Amino acid sequence: MAGAKLTRMIHATAPSTVHLPEGDWPTALDSLCACFPRIPRGQWLDRVRRGRVLDARDQPIDEHTPYGAGMKLRYFREVASEPTIPGDEVVLHEDAHLVVVDKPHFLPVVPAGAYVQQTLLARLVRRLGNPALVPLHRLDRETAGLVLFSAQPATRDAYLRLFRERRIAKRYEALAAPLPGLDFPYVRHSRLERGEPFFRMREADGEANSETRVDVIERGPRWWRYALDPHTGRKHQLRVHMAALGAPIRNDRFYPALQDREEDDPGRPLQLLARALAFVDPLSGRPRQFRSARSLDAIA
Repeated sequence: MAGAKLTRMIHATAPSTVHLPEGDWPTALDSLCACFPRIPRGQWLDRVRRGRVLDARDQPIDEHTPYGAGMKLRYFREVASEPTIPGDEVVLHEDAHLVVVDKPHFLPVVPAGAYVQQTLLARLVRRLGNPALVPLHRLDRETAGLVLFSAQPATRDAYLRLFRERRIAKRYEALAAPLPGLDFPYVRHSRLERGEPFFRMREADGEANSETRVDVIERGPRWWRYALDPHTGRKHQLRVHMAALGAPIRNDRFYPALQDREEDDPGRPLQLLARALAFVDPLSGRPRQFRSARSLDAIA
């Protein structure tokens, strides 16, 4: 039993899925090698032997598993020399259904790119021993603050509906340049679409699909502290809206212009924090409020 639990925990980070194409390969391993020619056969063989490639029933394949056209396989990404992300996540709440975590800057929520084990999801699975954990929403890697996780599949959709039906109040804080020409609170509506490169967003003509309420918490000579309340949850919404207003969030490397890629600087994190979440619990009917204990830079 302990070995089975460990296997589930190892596979807790979300796998990638591939459907094998038409071909005449003798084994599924041979097909994988043909589909991903940049990955050496020896690397695929090692993954298979360690149970890192699963079939449609979530059972590990072996090097002799026969090939089948359209065969569904799931494999777990591995990254050589994965960088260690500084900072610790803080679990603010844990029960049978919900986990609330305060995330540090630079930590991805789920595996992506160069990060597999150095993610909030992987850290929590190891820490809490619950391979059923699934994030209910996302934060940018550069953003710190609150993230909600579903702790079990049976009640997951009840919490996901809070986000789909916009029944959860989200409050962010950000440091950005002053906007003395605006009357606050100010609401920004715009249409957000995928930009260039693919990981950036942009404002475009057309019917608005995003909305952010912007207010001022504190004014300084160089920076203002803003309260940002997103009514919608588009990718990079707050970052794009603040840049479009003429006050890009401090230390933003994507907006308004994409900066040269460089290593993370722990001394200069993006000054954006998911500060608070409030909602009526769909299971108990009771109001719940959570608040990040992290802080942004002092304004000056």
